Amino acid sequence: MSFVDDNNPYRTSAWGDIAATAAVDERADFIRKTYAHLLGAVFAFAAIEAVLLNTVAEAYFGWLMGMGQYAWLFVLGGMMFVSYVADRWARSGTSQSLQYAGLSLYVVAEAVLFMPLLYMANQMEILSGQSIIATAGIITLILFGGLTTIVWMTGANFSWIRNLFFIAGIAAFGAILCSILFGFSLGIWFTAAMILFACGWILYDTSAVMHDYRVGQHVAASLKLFASVMLLFWYVIRFVMQFTSND
Repeated sequence: MSFVDDNNPYRTSAWGDIAATAAVDERADFIRKTYAHLLGAVFAFAAIEAVLLNTVAEAYFGWLMGMGQYAWLFVLGGMMFVSYVADRWARSGTSQSLQYAGLSLYVVAEAVLFMPLLYMANQMEILSGQSIIATAGIITLILFGGLTTIVWMTGANFSWIRNLFFIAGIAAFGAILCSILFGFSLGIWFTAAMILFACGWILYDTSAVMHDYRVGQHVAASLKLFASVMLLFWYVIRFVMQFTSND
């Protein structure tokens, strides 16, 4: 069975062979670099977030609250635009510097997006005495590690779930948009469903790293994984916050 996707947008790239069909040493080097860059992106996110939380987070949170529920529409719209640009840069087939620029842009954008959520979590930690952010981080690490192990141990290609989860993602985005526009809460069960959704995307993206990317595209591959990890982390934080508030 061939691991090569004939519709793969990277097929005409100059970045070497598809990872699944590359030589063993090239594939191992690609995997090592991809996860090293992912780890670097996570540490950079944490460092930037720490600075933001200790400087502008309170003022930014106050601005969002003052602007009302529609402010989130501008934030989400901006994030979608930045994500598109970052992804296009990271997929550059001619410049690795542009790939790094895309990854860096996306890390900064995620830090800004997470700022109000982590600010609220931090305030809740102060009131409840519970370690919400650390707990969410550990849960995210365990889930990501377990899902990654499944993919690498089985060698399964999860490309078949892409269309299913794409449709589910549209439905979820519609629900989120309606909750913002009409001011209702989606509740803890929606959050739990989104955690499962994020786990599914991690399975797909981890598989795609092997089957869709070339051995020279470790920066772009790390951005793909970073995006999935951040999606999971977002909803795990929300779940822990909702669970804590219900105690």
